[in-house]
Amino acid sequence: MEDITILMVDDEYRMRKLVKDFLLKENFEVLEAEDGEVALKIFEENKEKINLILLDVMMPKLDGWSVLRQIRQESKVPVIMLTARGEEQDELFGFELGVDEYISKPFSPKILIARVKAIINRTTEKQKEKKNYDGIEIDVEGRTVSVDGKNIELSLREYELLKYLLDNENVALSRDKILNNVWNYDYYGDSRTIDSHIKKIRHKLGKKGKYIKTIRGVGYKFEVK
Repeated sequence: MEDITILMVDDEYRMRKLVKDFLLKENFEVLEAEDGEVALKIFEENKEKINLILLDVMMPKLDGWSVLRQIRQESKVPVIMLTARGEEQDELFGFELGVDEYISKPFSPKILIARVKAIINRTTEKQKEKKNYDGIEIDVEGRTVSVDGKNIELSLREYELLKYLLDNENVALSRDKILNNVWNYDYYGDSRTIDSHIKKIRHKLGKKGKYIKTIRGVGYKFEVK
């Protein structure tokens, strides 16, 4: 998998090298940290590119739990905890802190790689649900919209209308078609309500509102130009 960066945190050099070699074979980029303090430093410097963290529990300076707590204050990056204990209470504690997977040592590197790939695939699919249209980003899973990184407040109908326009980018949509697909045939008023909603959406999008084009005699079209 290309363009995927993994932070490997373990105080044992042999363990880091073993896992790193397997990760490199899968074309992952690997960053290494030998203790908790170094891990947090590397994470702060690379948090925009790190896709997953392999985090040992027992380490000098800062243990894995302490590292995880600090990371979870600002990031939901997937974390696989590595531990030599494997006790049920430890696992429950880890999940409460936000652990995504829990693997006890000793483990098969091949099994670890399989779990890494599974998590990467899951999180990548979620990321695909976020679509960006020249600064207008819609998060389908979270049902949120942001403009140049700033969230905007939309009513449910405004969100559904904007999403419909975005899903049909560059397609001229008639008012009747918009009513049928966004209002689901349960609206008995006239199509002027669409014009009203479009006006509000354009205002909330600010300068990006210009991308919603009025097609005279037809309806509307979302087009980035």
